[in-house]
Order: sequence, then C-alpha cells, then structure tokens
Amino acid sequence: MAARIRKGDTVVVITGSDKGKRGEVLRVLPKDERAVVKGVNIAKKHTKPQGMGKPGGIVEQEATIHLSNVMLVDPKTDKPTRVGFRVLDDGRKVRVSRPGGAVIEG
Repeated sequence: MAARIRKGDTVVVITGSDKGKRGEVLRVLPKDERAVVKGVNIAKKHTKPQGMGKPGGIVEQEATIHLSNVMLVDPKTDKPTRVGFRVLDDGRKVRVSRPGGAVIEG
C-alpha cells in the first residue's frame, strides 16, 4: 500500500470528537493503518513511578487515530485534499493533489 500520509505532513481530522483540528503527523503505523497526530486524540495515561527521575501520575499524550479519519492538507492551497499518485518522467512515484494535480513534496 502506498503511503498517502507520511511523517511530517499536516493533516486535518475529518470525523470524530476532534473534528476540524489540525496537527503534524508524528508517527505512522502502516500495518495498523493508524497515525499519531500532534495535539489530536489526547488520552490520559496512568504511569507508575520509575525511580527518582520520573514520578508517577497521570500523563496526557496523543493516542493513535485511524488514517481514514484524517485528510492531508495541501501545502499550496492550505485546504484538505485527497491524494493521488503519478509517475514522473524520471521514474519517481510522487503524491499529487487530487483536484489540482499539483505535486506534493515530502
């Protein structure tokens, strides 16, 4: 499966409790079809003390979100866009914005 969403992309959440939020993709889990997005899907995790350096308590961190619930933001138009693929003349396969057909770098 080709990677429509990659680490470092800016995405917008299109459904769920965080609908409309934007964030940067921190990690992609292709096998599970999930991603970790900065500032989205915050969950509380209860942690035990880990010695002197790390006290225990309740820590808030980003949980994974399914890739079908996020949409890539086109860097040129700054709007959510569907992603297609095109093979260039030099043989590289690149992502393209669906409506405009502009190449998405990165």
